[in-house]
Amino acid sequence: MNQKKLPVQKNDIVTVEIEDLTHEGAGVAKIEGYALFIPNTIPGEVIEAKVLKTNKGYGFAKLLTVKEEVQSRIEPPCPIFHECGGCQIQHLNYEAQLDFKRNQVVNVLERLGGIKDVPVYPTLGMEEPWKYRNKSQVPFGERDGQLIAGFYQKRSHRIIDMDHCIIQQEENDIAIQAIKEIAARYQIKPYDEEKHRGTLRHVVVRYGKKTGELMVVLVTRGKELPHKQNIIDDIKEALPKVTSIVQNINGNKTNVIFGEKTLLLWGEEYIHDYIGDIRFAISARSFYQVNPVQTQVLYEKALEYADLKGHETVIDAYCGIGTISLFLAQKAKKVLGVEIVPEAISDAKHNARINSLDNVDFAVGEAEKVIPWWYSQGVRPEVLVVDPPRKGCDEKLLETIIQMKAERVVYVSCNPATLARDLKVLEEGGYQTKQVQPVDMFPQSTHVESVTQLTLKQ
Repeated sequence: MNQKKLPVQKNDIVTVEIEDLTHEGAGVAKIEGYALFIPNTIPGEVIEAKVLKTNKGYGFAKLLTVKEEVQSRIEPPCPIFHECGGCQIQHLNYEAQLDFKRNQVVNVLERLGGIKDVPVYPTLGMEEPWKYRNKSQVPFGERDGQLIAGFYQKRSHRIIDMDHCIIQQEENDIAIQAIKEIAARYQIKPYDEEKHRGTLRHVVVRYGKKTGELMVVLVTRGKELPHKQNIIDDIKEALPKVTSIVQNINGNKTNVIFGEKTLLLWGEEYIHDYIGDIRFAISARSFYQVNPVQTQVLYEKALEYADLKGHETVIDAYCGIGTISLFLAQKAKKVLGVEIVPEAISDAKHNARINSLDNVDFAVGEAEKVIPWWYSQGVRPEVLVVDPPRKGCDEKLLETIIQMKAERVVYVSCNPATLARDLKVLEEGGYQTKQVQPVDMFPQSTHVESVTQLTLKQ
């Protein structure tokens, strides 16, 4: 198909009906079988759009007007929703968001995993799907000589200046604004990523919802921070809840937020928070779920699917700072956790100590190497829990799971596509997918987490 044969051309104005949503939340319309992806639209709507770009098999368009609305459309409450890349589906009411996420899981499991006739339950949502994020990481920049801080515009590195975000905990917003004012007061230059100059790159704020403890992390290009003591004093005065002020140094030309070196400027190295009855120490670079309310929902479901009676040995692959491990340790005889990041394992061991849980051990290393070694040493778990990154489980780990023949596998997933791929492998290796529970960890965004229970076929 050459460009002349396409049913639409760039800059065409078209009227179309939206048929579906992509996993990124964009509407899908078809003209003579040719797919157009149109953000901020909803299935069932008739809309007018302008074609922005055409490829051989599909194109992209921009919504101009909605000619026929559907009931699930709402006015996005955020004033910068259409510019900011943080949320994608604020224009859907919450019930429709939950349906979209369940459908995403169902469709991907069927299409990529060939998994049908398995219960996929309605998505577990929040009573209040706003102001849930306990961590804010904000780039700093300059515009017209003024210091700005906010989020990146969609598909760009242009900062959208903002004074509050309606999915962030209020304490985070207050902290970011205070630091913006303090940095401006002492004329701290923001980092310029093109020229690799300036001092302040990002500010990261972490808040313990149950404890009220607040951590401020100043990410700088070098060790030098002008007016350091004045800045520390002003942060303490402006933010009475602050218990930790940290500097992280990132001198690399990169869009990765953190560098390798972290210095404690004032207060404690950790802040604390609770998920259920388990207390967690959270350092500047710890991975800790950003939605503590839904994290408890997610982990309680994982615990339910593990179906522990008290005599089991459990392996927790990709254990992070021990969040799921410690939940499981409340009901299991023994829990073994493995994680590739040494600092995370250090935090996990600390978290086990502060919760007086002595039936859990942690190891540093790649799950796909450590778990086979455990197996060679005679470890035979009844339950295996995996909570991998978006890329899913390593092939060798899946092979080991199949070889170990654990009675139950609990798969906590943040990516339905890699979940479907991995479930297909496990099913071919002798497991049966029993049930899937989507959980809405990130309201207003397209992301969906899920917990899947598998059992060994008899």
